[in-house]
Amino acid sequence: AHQRAEYMIHHNPFLSLSLSVGDITQKGYEKKRGKLLAPYIPQIQGKQFPLINSLMNAPPCQHIGTICVPTDLHTEAVQAALAKYKERKMPMPSKRRSVLVQSSVEACTPPDTSSASEDEGSLRRQGRIASSSPYQAHPSVEHWFNRVIQGSSTSSSASSTSSHPGGRPHHATNATSASAATVLADLMAHTQLDNHSAPPDVTGLSERSVHAERPQVASVRGLPRGYTHTSVMETADGVPVNSRVSSKIQQLLNTLKRPKRPPLREFFVDDFEELLDDPNQPKPEGGEMKPLNGEPLGVVTNWPPSLLASLQRWGTTQPKSPCLTSLDNASKPIYTLTYGKLWTRSQKLAYTLLNKLSTRNEPLLRPGDRVALVFPNNDPVMFMVAFYGCLLAELVPVPIEVPLTRKDAGSQQVGFLLGSCGVTLALTTDACQKGLPKAQTGEVVTFKGWPRLLWFVTDGKHVVKPPKDWHPPIRDASNEIAYIEYKTSKEGSTMGITVSHSAMLAHCHVLTQACGYTEGEIITNVLDFKRDAGLWHGVLTSVMNRMHVISIPYSLMKVNPLSWIQKVHTYKARVAVVKSRDMHWSLLAQRDQRDISLSSLRMLIVADGANPWSISSCDAFLNVFQARGLRPEVICPCASSSEAMTVAIRRPPEMGVPPPGKAVLSMSGLSYGVIRVDTEEKLSVLTVQDVGQVMPGALVCVIRLEGTPYLCRTDEVGEICVSSSSTGISYYGLPGMTKNVFETIPVTSSGAPISDRPFTRTSLLGFIGPDNLVFVVGKMDGLMVVSGRRHNADDVVATALAVEPMKFVYRGRIAVFSVSVLHDERIVVVAEQRPDASEEDSFQWMSRVLQAIDSIHQAGVYCLALVPANTLPKAPLGGIHISETKQRFLEGALHPCNVLMCPHTCVTNLPKPRQKQPEVGPASMIVGNLVAGKRIAQACGRDVSQLEDNDQFLYMQDVLQWRAQATPDHPLFLLLNAKGTVANTASCVQLHKRAERVAVALMERGRLNTGDHVALVYPPGVDLIATFYGCLYAGCVPVTVRPPHPQNLATTLPTVKMIVEVSKSVCILTTQAIMKLLKSKEAAAAVDIKTWPLILDTDDLPRKRIPQIYKPPTPEMLAYLDFSVSTTGILAGVKMSHAATSALCRSVKLQCELYPSRQIAICLDPYCGLGFALWCLCSVYSGHQSILVPPLELETNPSLWLSAVSQFKVRVTFCSYSVMEMCTKGLGSQTEALRLRNVNLSCVRTCMVVAEERPRITLTQSFSKIFKDLGLSSRAVSTTFGCRVNVAICLQGTSGPDPTTVYLDMRILPGVKVIIANTETKGPLGDSHLGEIWVSSPHNATGYYTVYGEEALHADHFSTRLSFGDTQTVWARTGYLGFLRRTELTDASGERHDALYVVGSLDETLELRGMRYHPTDIETSVIRSHKSIAECAVFTWTNLLVVVVELEGSEQEALDLVALVTNVVLEEHYLIVGVVVVVDPGVIPINSRGEKQRMHLRDGFLADQLDPIYVAYNM
Repeated sequence: AHQRAEYMIHHNPFLSLSLSVGDITQKGYEKKRGKLLAPYIPQIQGKQFPLINSLMNAPPCQHIGTICVPTDLHTEAVQAALAKYKERKMPMPSKRRSVLVQSSVEACTPPDTSSASEDEGSLRRQGRIASSSPYQAHPSVEHWFNRVIQGSSTSSSASSTSSHPGGRPHHATNATSASAATVLADLMAHTQLDNHSAPPDVTGLSERSVHAERPQVASVRGLPRGYTHTSVMETADGVPVNSRVSSKIQQLLNTLKRPKRPPLREFFVDDFEELLDDPNQPKPEGGEMKPLNGEPLGVVTNWPPSLLASLQRWGTTQPKSPCLTSLDNASKPIYTLTYGKLWTRSQKLAYTLLNKLSTRNEPLLRPGDRVALVFPNNDPVMFMVAFYGCLLAELVPVPIEVPLTRKDAGSQQVGFLLGSCGVTLALTTDACQKGLPKAQTGEVVTFKGWPRLLWFVTDGKHVVKPPKDWHPPIRDASNEIAYIEYKTSKEGSTMGITVSHSAMLAHCHVLTQACGYTEGEIITNVLDFKRDAGLWHGVLTSVMNRMHVISIPYSLMKVNPLSWIQKVHTYKARVAVVKSRDMHWSLLAQRDQRDISLSSLRMLIVADGANPWSISSCDAFLNVFQARGLRPEVICPCASSSEAMTVAIRRPPEMGVPPPGKAVLSMSGLSYGVIRVDTEEKLSVLTVQDVGQVMPGALVCVIRLEGTPYLCRTDEVGEICVSSSSTGISYYGLPGMTKNVFETIPVTSSGAPISDRPFTRTSLLGFIGPDNLVFVVGKMDGLMVVSGRRHNADDVVATALAVEPMKFVYRGRIAVFSVSVLHDERIVVVAEQRPDASEEDSFQWMSRVLQAIDSIHQAGVYCLALVPANTLPKAPLGGIHISETKQRFLEGALHPCNVLMCPHTCVTNLPKPRQKQPEVGPASMIVGNLVAGKRIAQACGRDVSQLEDNDQFLYMQDVLQWRAQATPDHPLFLLLNAKGTVANTASCVQLHKRAERVAVALMERGRLNTGDHVALVYPPGVDLIATFYGCLYAGCVPVTVRPPHPQNLATTLPTVKMIVEVSKSVCILTTQAIMKLLKSKEAAAAVDIKTWPLILDTDDLPRKRIPQIYKPPTPEMLAYLDFSVSTTGILAGVKMSHAATSALCRSVKLQCELYPSRQIAICLDPYCGLGFALWCLCSVYSGHQSILVPPLELETNPSLWLSAVSQFKVRVTFCSYSVMEMCTKGLGSQTEALRLRNVNLSCVRTCMVVAEERPRITLTQSFSKIFKDLGLSSRAVSTTFGCRVNVAICLQGTSGPDPTTVYLDMRILPGVKVIIANTETKGPLGDSHLGEIWVSSPHNATGYYTVYGEEALHADHFSTRLSFGDTQTVWARTGYLGFLRRTELTDASGERHDALYVVGSLDETLELRGMRYHPTDIETSVIRSHKSIAECAVFTWTNLLVVVVELEGSEQEALDLVALVTNVVLEEHYLIVGVVVVVDPGVIPINSRGEKQRMHLRDGFLADQLDPIYVAYNM
């Protein structure tokens, strides 16, 4: 194996190269070689090893001339990194099928790059070279390689059957040979994108899956078009998609278990102090850098005094000399503009602009005005005429992109720029003007955010010839503004950079000298001629030197990527100006390269040479075209920025400059801003090439990124700054930013300025290397500082692209940016997914990208999203508009089709988990009413004992009997139906008589005994009330039960059955209709109908009087049972004695001031809690009239309740949260219509919401706000609080102070005492301390009646005593957390008002990271985070926080919610969400009181019953 390994080194150019880069010592060489080969030696033993063809071997090299293989360390690094991670499985998100189908229509159209035929040749030569491969591939080895590379078990047979584009079968034997094509394919695997230009849309070219990874040499498989990937790739080795939720969560926990970073405890610093610096982090050690001077600017004898002077000179002395040739999309020259034509046409335009455009006899334009130039990329001639025409007229051209639609990404910002520049006129071509969107008037529309513009077409027929005596002024170059070039900042705002006439002239001079331009040279330009290098070389410097520019439009490059090379060949061009993308594209179209020669080139300017990844394009391009006459030394990368223009450029070979350099730098060092030539970590390195020397006459230095601009040390990365006469002078109209960028004064470590000249910041990050070569490692725009370490967006893109991009990423379109969440930047990666990529493949690709970025950059990715092809916002030249993408991500408008969030791995700055605070314990001193210096949190309502009100004790049945005699016809109840008409009424005597009949039926038909339990199954109405009293008359114990829902028996009937069984009811009273339902076939499917007890219907009862009404022997006897499902989903029945029932009615009567003359409206369910008491008990006790509005009727008529309140002029009304929600949602937009129907709510003094939960402030507030228009007083709405042990603890009284603050303070009922106790020690707590609310009152329930599911449930709930302090009083524990606070307000008796604040149920609290959280708080945050979230519920499962959101909107939005939900919970609660579940509206179960049933939801989720739209497992 060792010999074979040796052979590998000698015969594998990649390995030998990576060993030779950066000259290391022999010992280092041995060590590095050992390290490189270590992963492969064990697997190599005893197997034949497929090798890269030895013909391609290259000796270790230092000089660029001999390099003929790209140093693709990166892909190799990525693959090696992935091999380490092979075993980890991540749970795949589950998704409803319909979401998969939503990719946009255009995503399926063929990409707009070249057709497949153009690049088939890239694989065609493989067959020839293959034969010289020294070893035959052994199938099992190949199989093993694929496994390593792909992470899935693709068998070798798959590759042997896939056919070659050329049509020949592709045998397993030559499947692993290599050639230039593998090198290329490898390059394609991580093209570099420049965000401002079109990305190399490589992946659209042909559908082939590429496996040209480095250390393991795999096959390049060509797949013909239409051959789907699924046959080659099996699913990920993860979980099948439809597996149970719980197994996924298990996987999620497994992935979270392996701590990859220091364990949390020592990592956290409380309150977000800065993260502690890692003591091992590298620090710069070099001396302070010396500012670097460029060579002096040469003196040229006949150098013109201004650019316009040279235009005049060539236009008059060499009028026939060609200036610019434009091409059509078939690569044919359309028009050649001569210097004579340029001169005369721009003069005509200048004259026309100054003299023929006027408004109200005033000239429209004056010298110095700004004018927009809107020219398409395929019309350089018209642009050039317009540009020089403006300069001749002393106007300032502002070139911008053609706006195609009103919604172009970033178009609004361009409008802002035009507005701030005061642009009123736009010049354009006839064809372009016709293509712009028009308004009805036929004029061009005003684009969103744009000023009103006058559009002027500059074609010949619109301009006039100037008179003979008119000559444009040709002045010497001054500091006046010549033109404004736009640039888009990282945040997406557009700035205009002003360039003066003198700077424009100086820049031409500098470029001429640095590039050695000579008069009459031919240059091909592929770049955008409106700005940047395309403008500087192709429009300005070319005119200075009378050069001939061949302009190649972007649209032609898309059709024929070789066009620029063909033009160099045809025109024998000396210079070409390109970006790495253009070199890259030309590699993909090798078929037509045969008869091309590039020997005429003396300079190939790579305009984005500062991009760290341009090196691989340069190397690969050289590798292919060296055989076509391209000399290695003519490749000249350059670095530039919009502000400083050209910063550095590699000089052409004839200038006698030092040889170019390469640096292999440690990524980890770079992330700390330190330059370390990499020795140890083979995986994470960045190989960069130099961008040559600084420009002539410039002074350059490198300064610190933040704070005072100190000079960097020699081994430190900083921002490159330039001081020269050829930089921009300002951002138009932004003096503050201008000062910061264009007038920086760098200082030495002692604080002394290094020069009296101001410097311009270039926004390029880099350093000065040996031989004074400039190296650039990134841009400020792409800089992401994550927990103190710097990462470059471009580098992350490259890593993502190195993970088999061909299969998943649509045309290499990936955007990387950072968002700020919880005091730190977080990395987000968004990629366009190919239309044919399967769900499993994509998920697998995503998990591997995460691992690759983690290994290579040591940075966690916060969110990785895949969107359908063609849906990311595009920049003008087809690239991705990063800031717009980020904006959409934050607004939840990206509509991804796949999302993977990893907050667990990358959020490392959460505050420390809390240790339990020792609360006030028995040892603390109690002095009077103080606990350790705080007033004891204790409060009570008015004392009931000495108040008026019939002193003798009253049984409810006696009260009714007495009222039937005293005021027989007094109306007690009015029941309304959905139409708002009275459906039923009951006066005192009617109610009494009905009750008698029921009692007789119970005794005669039912043969019931005293004390038997009877279930009352009725719809809300008078029957329910009558049968309740009938039971009391007969001495039975009533249990009210909500009837089953006929359309939903399967879920509602079991609850009825359960209550009947648990309450031990011996008889059911109901209506005939419900009786039929209980015995129906459908019912039989849901429950065992044979086991129902006796069922009696009370529809037609005989008129009989009862001999005597039952008198209970003591008030402590059981009066009724109150059954309810608590918020945690437990069915709990409480026992209410006659004493408690009566006391409850008395407290409510006193608090709400209820008398027989009053009317109250009740829109509540009458089955349990306070709703039952108000509906069935209070009217009989106090004698007031109750208007009953069944909440169910609101579903058909939402305005029913409010109309009734208005119609009957009700002063006091009660409702539930669900009713309030129906009103706010259903009537929110209809208040006007209600007003027209005379709905007036000014009569309402109190509207109370009845609930057993924390008040929902946001809901009550929005209700008050909406119905304020109908006269509802802002003080009217208040909340009540009750719980199982005491159904009414607080009601807002009519005389009480305003409800206040967060949790809403509540008025405690008369006769009720409340104290706050510590849940663990059972000791009393101080004022404002959070603890459990305990209550003592005559209307406490007396105990649970068999709590279903937990029989032994807490006897101490009903009778518990404090562990110290007042140990005599018997309290009931409510199970709710809250606190008491003394307020500044006084109540009716002049006492200061004690407010009770309810925080939430103890059973519901989530214990996370040592702290207690209330679901409501988290849910409120989540609902606020996106407009499409209708409802939300949270629960925990195995320490993971699960958030379920209901999506009200299109399913496309489902995945947008994942990131927003995670962000908001992190920001506001410092919690990491474990699982986000997106479901349809109405999935979150709600009980009759409108409270969320979170536990039922949890059970449904774990049993896979929710049918979610999407489930995202956060890593």
